[in-house]
Amino acid sequence: MMVDASNNGPWNTQLGDINEDVVHAILELVSDGVWDWNANTGLVYRSPGWYEMLGYSPNTLPNSVFTWENVIHPDDYPQVMAHFDDHLNERTLGYHAEYRCRTRSGDYILVEDRGYVIARNPDGSVARMIGAHRSLEDQRRLLEQLEARTHSFEAIVAERTAELSRVNRQLQAQLEENRRLAESDSLTGVANRYRLEKILSRECQRAGRFRQALSLIAMDIDDFKLINDRHGHQGGDRVLVEVAQTLQGCLRDTDLLARWGGDEFMLVLPDSPLATAMNLAQRMRERLLQRNPLGLNSLTISFGVVERHVDEPMAELMGRADQALYRAKGTGKNVIST
Repeated sequence: MMVDASNNGPWNTQLGDINEDVVHAILELVSDGVWDWNANTGLVYRSPGWYEMLGYSPNTLPNSVFTWENVIHPDDYPQVMAHFDDHLNERTLGYHAEYRCRTRSGDYILVEDRGYVIARNPDGSVARMIGAHRSLEDQRRLLEQLEARTHSFEAIVAERTAELSRVNRQLQAQLEENRRLAESDSLTGVANRYRLEKILSRECQRAGRFRQALSLIAMDIDDFKLINDRHGHQGGDRVLVEVAQTLQGCLRDTDLLARWGGDEFMLVLPDSPLATAMNLAQRMRERLLQRNPLGLNSLTISFGVVERHVDEPMAELMGRADQALYRAKGTGKNVIST
């Protein structure tokens, strides 16, 4: 047996005289979603509009109060339950709360939730309660728009300034990237000929200004034509990349490795006398001997190592490095020559 509680609160008629479907239809017209809780069975009816409001297909969630509890934002849960308990215990005429509900996508929307106990058991406990949810998202967005329009002129200027700063940073980053691409070898990623000449010219001036040593190493992969003939240009490219990576792994941050052209590389060594450059060439030669790309028995390079003379022009320094490399090739390859 249940006691009709409709004489309390806004219900001033006997709900038993109204068809249940009619009640749901009326509530549906004035809300986004209807719920009907049978506290004795634990079942909760939720209208299709309730599911649609949260992005679900109708009847795809369990018909229990736990479904409702699970979609309430954790920070809002305590105050929602406080309002709910106040009405269950007849401390308020109705239940009313505004809180965030989790949608199927995981986002939260702001809703208004109202409900009334319409029947109680003889012991006074709740037997049945009905209510409705209404999305407040449109109102929330409108409020945000109104608040945005009331921003001060200074805030708008600050926003535009921040946007210009962001665009400027993007343009600067793009310029840096374009410059990097313009100065890099597209295959190996090391510096290209243009960057080599630019940096070597600067280092020659620096060496002369501060009376510092400057060395240059010219390098050429031995028998590279045979590698290309046997493994094709793709295989040759793989060897070039591996050589560049191996050489780069031996260098300091201040050194510059560049692809001079074809299978020839050059290495600029600031603040490095000839002995330091020779030791580095030996270390690179040994490191390359440990590599066997494409299953090669050995991968060797010939080295031409020179140190800049006082007041020596860049072109003459590069010419001497090239001559030293030519002597290394003529001596038998896999050789370091000065």
